[in-house]
Amino acid sequence: MTTAQRGVGLSAAISIAFSKYAVFSGRASRSEYWWFALFSILCSFVAALIGAMLGRLINNFLHVILFFIFFLPSISVAVRRLHDTNRSGWWWWICLVPAIGVIVLIIFLVLEPVDDGNRFN
Repeated sequence: MTTAQRGVGLSAAISIAFSKYAVFSGRASRSEYWWFALFSILCSFVAALIGAMLGRLINNFLHVILFFIFFLPSISVAVRRLHDTNRSGWWWWICLVPAIGVIVLIIFLVLEPVDDGNRFN
């Protein structure tokens, strides 16, 4: 399957990410990962706006709710995206390394998919 065939839109990415919220096997295309990342950032932004209008307690409550909604799906889609680049999902943990870890993870997440010889299906 070529990269162009694997591209998904925003609604499909959201649907796939939440339907596979705890699936850490398989692969996720770049578009699937980045559309879901954009959706989670937009939801956080909207929650911050609503929280700013309604007060600090509501703001904190909304962010806790969003954390529980997006935490596991975000990790699972990132692990599947790492698999698409022929890397183990264990590379996700590099984001915990101060300063450089998040940068390395982002670089891995934007790389081209590896179709030939990919050990993850």
